Amino acid sequence: MARLLAIDFGLKRTGIAVTDVLQLIPHALTTVDTNELLTFLETYAKAEEVEKIIVGQPLQKNFKPSEIEPNILSFLGRLKKKLPDIPVVRFGEQHTSQWAMQSLISSGVKKSERRNKALIDKVSATIILQQYMDAHTNTNLF
Repeated sequence: MARLLAIDFGLKRTGIAVTDVLQLIPHALTTVDTNELLTFLETYAKAEEVEKIIVGQPLQKNFKPSEIEPNILSFLGRLKKKLPDIPVVRFGEQHTSQWAMQSLISSGVKKSERRNKALIDKVSATIILQQYMDAHTNTNLF
């Protein structure tokens, strides 16, 4: 099997999370400057087999696309040209930043460390990945 990779796209920084090769456990990988995102993904995909890329789909409270959506669509066009063999899917990311912050608080991360937005971005990517996995897990295992 290959890894699943999730992206919490931001204008400045982008959080990235991946699974293990058995696709059982998601974990935060890193945060990269969005300007360097395509280069990072291309390098990562050469080093590790990636089955699918899941890109967060932010929606406003009225369920309309977020203001960042045109930037994400532009990125997706470039991504498909760079990595045409890796399927890309979108997955809702409602409230992931708030859940990421709550997760850090619950984990005992110090307040000074929680101010690190890069940390929140990669935890948000991990939440997107976990939710995607939860939604696509075969529940008929037994």
